[in-house]
Amino acid sequence: MEDASDEGLLPGYTVDELAARAGVTVRTVRFYGTRGLLAPPVIGPRRVGRYGPEHLARLALIEELQRQGMTLAAIERYLEQLPPELSAQDLAVHRALVASWAPESAETITRRELERRAGRELTDRDVERLAAIGVLEETGDTEVFRLDGTLLRLGVELLDVPIEHETILASRTVLLDHARSAAQELARLFQEEVWNPYRESGEDPDHLTAMRSLSAHMQPMVVQALVTAFQRSLSEELRSAFRSP
Repeated sequence: MEDASDEGLLPGYTVDELAARAGVTVRTVRFYGTRGLLAPPVIGPRRVGRYGPEHLARLALIEELQRQGMTLAAIERYLEQLPPELSAQDLAVHRALVASWAPESAETITRRELERRAGRELTDRDVERLAAIGVLEETGDTEVFRLDGTLLRLGVELLDVPIEHETILASRTVLLDHARSAAQELARLFQEEVWNPYRESGEDPDHLTAMRSLSAHMQPMVVQALVTAFQRSLSEELRSAFRSP
């Protein structure tokens, strides 16, 4: 642990202070640094690293992305798409968007309760298929899962559809990749065309609260537009694929 006794008058945080404020361990901060998720600290006197508010905001964003179920590799890809010069407030906006647009239906559930709500006994293969299509996530405990209840009924119906497990995984990968690309473009458009002009106008000093509210109002419209566009595109592609020669 770094000694900050001579650094109290300097701006920023030592690694210990940053970890304490972010609610993580010093080891986690250092790990994120080695993976490139956090920029290196500024090295001050006595070679003590100083971290700024951008580091703290970035840690909060990483925590939110993890809370929404993203793997470390996915988080790395997400952060790579962000402009490197984002301020702490800009990062806070990204975190607010992630939190407000994420599904709120996830819940922790035991296997027995999962089977009761599914209305059938579930084999390990069934559980794997439900996880593959995003209905549930494994927690490390084979008897406890994180469940998206809104997808359970559809997921149970798909268990009896004769589709190979590998095909389900491949389909989900395609959907997630394209959904992520669409989300990144929407986030970029939102920041450039809505967030930046609003912030520069100075109309509301509490920009973050305003953006959360605007994001919440936009979500149903954007989701419906994406679903509608996907349904139409898929129907056209299927008609074309199975059209008689």
